[in-house]
Amino acid sequence: MQQAISLLALNQLIRETLDVHLEPSYWIVAEIGELKQAGQGHAYLDLVEKQGNQIAAKMRANIWAYSYRTIAGRFQATTGQSLRAGMKILAQVTVTFHELYGISLNIKDIDPNFTLGERARIRQEIINRLSKEGMIELNKRYALPTVPQKIAVISSSTAAGYGDFVNQIEQNRFGYKVWYKLYQATLQGTDAAATLISAFQRIEADQNLEKFDVIVLIRGGGAQLDLDCFDDYGLAMAIAKSPLPVLTGIGHERDETIADLVSHTKMKTPTAVAEFILSGFRDFEDSLNLWTKNLSRFAGQMLVQEDKKTTELENRLKNLVRFNLSKNIEKLTFYQNRIKSSYHNQIKFSALSLINLNKNLIKSWKVFIEKENRNLELLEKDLNKSDPNTFFEKGYTRSEINGIPIHKSSPKIGQEMLTFSKNIILSSTINEIKDYGK
Repeated sequence: MQQAISLLALNQLIRETLDVHLEPSYWIVAEIGELKQAGQGHAYLDLVEKQGNQIAAKMRANIWAYSYRTIAGRFQATTGQSLRAGMKILAQVTVTFHELYGISLNIKDIDPNFTLGERARIRQEIINRLSKEGMIELNKRYALPTVPQKIAVISSSTAAGYGDFVNQIEQNRFGYKVWYKLYQATLQGTDAAATLISAFQRIEADQNLEKFDVIVLIRGGGAQLDLDCFDDYGLAMAIAKSPLPVLTGIGHERDETIADLVSHTKMKTPTAVAEFILSGFRDFEDSLNLWTKNLSRFAGQMLVQEDKKTTELENRLKNLVRFNLSKNIEKLTFYQNRIKSSYHNQIKFSALSLINLNKNLIKSWKVFIEKENRNLELLEKDLNKSDPNTFFEKGYTRSEINGIPIHKSSPKIGQEMLTFSKNIILSSTINEIKDYGK
């Protein structure tokens, strides 16, 4: 008995087998049994092949939004009809198999010539002429601004579509601020195309001052006859040659107009145009938030890494400091011991020197004191010789007049004179003065 495998393993085997044995793509003829367009812009189809009234083959298919925008636009521009159920198409498909959703087809392209229906001769001639002149893709060469904040709006102030656009822009739930300026135009009738072209000319003249990011052409639906102005060749040329990306939201369910065809981006309604513009703001904000989160995450990772590095360096530094500190402590202890030893020897040497100096000093002072004592004795003897008592002992006296030694005064008869001896003081009156020198 063959070894059993899981259902997932079987589905993976089927997918791998299909990937190996099928061509990268196939052109197939089929009828659109059902077509639904999702809110994200993707298209989901049931492709069938009938034999009489019986369905002989059926398979799911899808067109992703990015491709559907191009495929559907080109198909409608060429055929004048939208892709719809019951239409037979020639499509380029790839076969995909998903383990959960099974087999399906991914439509890469649809040849509009296969289903080209009858359409207005003049309209087709205009499209052919624009294609030949290279105008169909001319406006699409511009890159849409990331955040279009200044918008030139071509519409009528009384058009319901203009009111829807303004309301969507001004009342957006995200609170984005978008500046816009209305360029009034007639949106139906014989003069409509001329007024629309004039609006483009006025915008171009104001561009140096206003610095618009995009041009929005909106209407808001209407009867087939009312929309003929948007198939005008002159208007198509004005859109194609516009120096700014042109967004259309004419608001109709029929085949797209030539204005839609040559514009940079076409939406079904004015509200959709406003939402498309606001989606650019949201994308930009989401990108900023993503970059902020990534930056925050990166910064966090860097902080963690740097914290680890810092911790490692801190530990290394601590170890290095401990090692150097221990090493220097050892050196310090060694030098301290050497200093102590050196100072002990120096102290001993100095102590011996001080002892010797003290001995010499004592000896010197003894000699000095003896010498000074002898000098003092001599001085004492000299002083004793000059002491008045010494003279008094010998019987000498000293006389004064008014406290002045008599030999320095000029004595006069009748003056009182004091005479000092060793033991007494005599007071006497001068009665006679004799001058021995005469």
